[in-house]
Amino acid sequence: MPSIRELRDDIKEYLEAHDLLKKWGKAKKLFEQNPEHPSLHTELLEPRHRLIYSFRIDKKYRALFICISDRIVEVIAVTNHYKK
Repeated sequence: MPSIRELRDDIKEYLEAHDLLKKWGKAKKLFEQNPEHPSLHTELLEPRHRLIYSFRIDKKYRALFICISDRIVEVIAVTNHYKK
C-alpha cells in the first residue's frame, strides 16, 4: 500500500484555512489502505502524460498527487474541484 509523504507547510495551511484537517485525515487513511477506494474517486488527470493524479477529500476538494515510487506519493496541491 502507498504512503503519503509529509505535506508541505503551504498545503497544511490551506487545509486548516478551509476547515479540511479532519476530512484530510480520513481521506489520507483511506488512500493509504486502498488508493482505489470508491469514495476517493482516484483518477489520472488530463493530460495523462504528466502523470498527475487526484483523489477526493470531500465533494468540493481534491488532493493532487504524483507517484514518487510504487510505495510513496506526494501531494502537490489541494484544490477546489469546482472553482471557476
